[in-house]
Amino acid sequence: MLLIPGVVIAVLTFPGVIVHELAHLMFCRLKRVPVYEAVYFTPDLKVQGYVLHGEIRELDTMLLVSCGPLIVNTLLCLLICLPAALPAWFDDRSFASLFLLWLGVSVGMHAFPSHADAEAVWDLARREAKKGSLTAILSFPMVILIHIANILSVIWFDALYGLFIGYFLPGRVLGWVYQLAR
Repeated sequence: MLLIPGVVIAVLTFPGVIVHELAHLMFCRLKRVPVYEAVYFTPDLKVQGYVLHGEIRELDTMLLVSCGPLIVNTLLCLLICLPAALPAWFDDRSFASLFLLWLGVSVGMHAFPSHADAEAVWDLARREAKKGSLTAILSFPMVILIHIANILSVIWFDALYGLFIGYFLPGRVLGWVYQLAR
């Protein structure tokens, strides 16, 4: 197994870190959560970026702010890689294709919310579940999956996710469309 320090990976995939933090910020703004500070990228050993925001009391808002990067980074990964995915499947290794694949996979790699984001959802969901909130109960498996994804990042799960969303998925979908069109 290839061991590369997290700070090196963050520097090599900095667009994904920036998009991740912008997704948090976007959902804060959308839900009118006050933002006190936003750092989109720093090659720090503990945290590569963050958005410091006001207290969130509604579970739907917490889910959007905390899990926003999962939505935004995944969609952007797919959209950025899509133009390059078809040529890549036909061995086109142009600079433009390789650049789009790097950019898209970098964004996709940083889709998963952090442990801290998952814990914030977990804490609020626990309180809301006691009140009988179905949303709270349904959020527990998602939080557990986020924690598992974060743990598995030591064996490159985040990179595999980015590759799957940005490279393999578009190639398979385009292949199915091609087969249906025949």
